Amino acid sequence: MVQETKQALNVVQEMLAAFGKGDLETLKQTLSEDTVWVYYGVDGIPYNGTYEGKDGVIRFIANIISNVDILDFQVSKIVADQNTVIVLGSEKQRIKSNNEVLEQKWVQVYTVENNLITRLDEFANTAFALRLFQK
Repeated sequence: MVQETKQALNVVQEMLAAFGKGDLETLKQTLSEDTVWVYYGVDGIPYNGTYEGKDGVIRFIANIISNVDILDFQVSKIVADQNTVIVLGSEKQRIKSNNEVLEQKWVQVYTVENNLITRLDEFANTAFALRLFQK
């Protein structure tokens, strides 16, 4: 079990490092073919929704980048238990359509199987984000 936890943690850290560098090819290598990423939000947040497969994840990231400039992205804590990795963090984004600045904390819950990320569930203060996107 300790080895499984360590491997899951390593895969998520590798993915986060690739995301931070904008290295989408390395990021894709950390994903299973049938990975599912869910951003739990509401309509009106441009990147809200469920994204399936490696191409879906790239579409999710492209939706974020095309709608906001990422000014800051910080991981504050990572907790791993067997094949589940929980990442706590914060971000600061400038919304391209109206120049509003969104600062929020988030929680990401990853599931890792066979050394690949099979699922991400992301939670943030989407009511606050929606108000800023609608300004």
